[in-house]
Amino acid sequence: MANIAKMHPESSRRESGVPLRTAYVRGAAPANLLCARPTEVHVPTETHPLESFFQEAVRTNFVEKIGLNDNEIIDYVAHVLCEFSPPGPLFRLKDANGHRVETMAEMLHAADPVYGTAASFDEERSVRRYIGDYAMFVAGMQLDVMESAPHYQADRAAVDEFIRIGRESYSIVSQFDLFEYEKDAPVFARLAGHFDRCVLGLALVRDELNDRRSPGAIQL
Repeated sequence: MANIAKMHPESSRRESGVPLRTAYVRGAAPANLLCARPTEVHVPTETHPLESFFQEAVRTNFVEKIGLNDNEIIDYVAHVLCEFSPPGPLFRLKDANGHRVETMAEMLHAADPVYGTAASFDEERSVRRYIGDYAMFVAGMQLDVMESAPHYQADRAAVDEFIRIGRESYSIVSQFDLFEYEKDAPVFARLAGHFDRCVLGLALVRDELNDRRSPGAIQL
């Protein structure tokens, strides 16, 4: 799991008056950051061996413990668990030299089509979706260990900022609501609105899965 202390969030800067859905494309490719673009799907199919397992765990905790009964959010969060449970896919952004981008500041720079390295607003959406997924997963996986940490207050502030950036990122994704993105936009709007609850739900899922795991089984 990534060390939250190494994340240094910074606010992404935006040019006022420029709509997010504008098909703005630069003439050149990004100079120093590249991004791997996630597949656009918010209702995943049964393609991962742990899909049903995560679906059951997420549904139980989200519906019964935090009162979030939203099938599309449950499906999406289960899909994020499938995507990020192996260590490799956690860091999908790479710089021009092929090195992983691991700080939130660099991720936000990669998502900015005006002052950063995103080649278009479409690429901004893709990277912002990844940031939302990443922030939700890491915050959820870390939340239950923060309270016992020796520097809880400082670590908690970092997690709170992580949650803020994740919520903001899903909100930005939801603003892309035309053409091929129209169907997904409302789901991301609800993910943004319930981001804190999703993080709490993931912490509960982690507790349950770790309690149920057998020796040698996956540990989140």
